[in-house]
Parts: sequence; structure tokens; C-alpha cells
Amino acid sequence: MNVDAAVVCMRLQETAQGVVLDVHVKPNSKQFRVQLDGNELVVLCREAPVKGKVNKELLKQLSRLFSRKVELVSGFTSRQKKFLISDIKAEEVNRILVSASKAQQQ
Repeated sequence: MNVDAAVVCMRLQETAQGVVLDVHVKPNSKQFRVQLDGNELVVLCREAPVKGKVNKELLKQLSRLFSRKVELVSGFTSRQKKFLISDIKAEEVNRILVSASKAQQQ
């Protein structure tokens, strides 16, 4: 399956506020990376899952990636998290994630 098809299958939920993005987190990685694994978005974080450090890193990096306000809406202590990306459409989220994951594969 190519990357574009994987992103289209990804669970994105458009709301009046923006897009809710489902993320599977893998802490303690060597570098921050965004990967597409089947229909799941996997984010590798450098921080350890202690005192909300992973959540802070995710909020900072996703805000930078999307150039939008990003909020953690569920999964505060779980590896499965949901983020609300404000004022954006699902198509733009798809495009940004595809380009980010392709750039990191090179």
C-alpha cells in the first residue's frame, strides 16, 4: 500500500473546530518522527512517558508541523491519543502528514 492510500484510510474526524487526529505514540525514540503504518498514524517521541513530557513534546511538534493550535483531547496517559487541530480541513491534514512522512523516510 502506498503512503497516499494509507493516509486516506486514516481516521480523521472533521468537526466545527477543526480535525481530530488519532495518534499512536512510541516514546523514548532517537528522534521525533511521523510515520504511517497501514491506516494508523504512529508518532515516535524522544521524551520518556514521565510527568506529561511526551504530551508536551507532541503538542509542540504537531503545532509546528501544522502551523495551527493543537490540543490533546483524549489519551492523556495512554499511547493512543486524540488531538484537535484547529481551523483546518481533513484534506490539508492528509497532505501535511504525507509530505512529513515522505520527507522523514529519505
